[in-house]
Order: sequence, then structure tokens, then C-alpha cells
Amino acid sequence: MIATAAFVLGFLTIGLTVVFLAFGGGPRGARRNLHRQSRGGNKFALSVMFVVTIAFGVGIPVAVLASNHDNQSKKAPGGVKLTASEQHGRKIFAKNCSTCHTLAASNAVGKVGPSLDQIRPVAALTLNAIQLGRARGQGQMPAGLVDGQDAKDVAAYVAATAGHG
Repeated sequence: MIATAAFVLGFLTIGLTVVFLAFGGGPRGARRNLHRQSRGGNKFALSVMFVVTIAFGVGIPVAVLASNHDNQSKKAPGGVKLTASEQHGRKIFAKNCSTCHTLAASNAVGKVGPSLDQIRPVAALTLNAIQLGRARGQGQMPAGLVDGQDAKDVAAYVAATAGHG
């Protein structure tokens, strides 16, 4: 919605500029009319241009930030609400696992490892695969790709979101 408003305001500004030039006798007439203004008129025109520039340069970003209050980073596809550790697991999964595995919640479309959306592994199985690795013909998942709390967070994330995308 904000982007649409900025787009419309941009075209409105262009349109008003074209109208100003048309009624001012073209570019040369518009320049001549600008030079005929008094100092007060020039100051007023500069003030208006300054206010409009600030409104676009500051107002639009502030409006975008204000409208972004309902941030969806805590939700995965399918309406799954993620805990803090699952959100951390999402980041680790994106960095280390998404190139090989398919998981709709992370928009991962890897072809080497199995589709986690299809097999829907429980957290314990995922954690075991992370710790010990896997080898099944087409590729190999190395052991210990992530460890400690990061591994537990990835396992929790996969268990919470697999098959829900």
C-alpha cells in the first residue's frame, strides 16, 4: 500500500511538472516566469521544494517502518508459530542445510538430500542425522555439520515446520 502511494505521488509530481511547463509556455517560458518571481516568491518555492523533499525522503520510509509492525519473521508457512530457538534454527538451516534439502518453510529446494517435507522427521531423527551424518547413494551428509545448541535448534525447527509449507 505504501509503495502504491509513493508510486502515485511520483506520477502526480511528474504530471504537475508537465502542466507547469505547458502553461508556462514550454521550458523557455517556464524559466522566464521563474526569473520574474520576487525574492519572497523564490524563497517560498524553495521552502515548498524542501518540505516536499523531506516528506518523500523521510515520510515514506517512516510510513513503511510503521506499517511493518506485524512482522511475520516469527511465523513459518502454514501458520506455525516459531519459538526463539526455532527461529535461530531457521537461520542455521538456511546457512548450512538449504542447499541440499527441500523444506518449504525455508523456501529450500535442494535436490541432493531428502525432502524434509515428505519424510517429516521428528527432532530426534534430525538431530541424529546432524550428529552422525548420512550416506545414501546419491550424496553424503557430513557428520557434525553443526553442533551443540545450533544442532538442537535446527532439529526443533525442522520438526516444527516439515510438511507444513
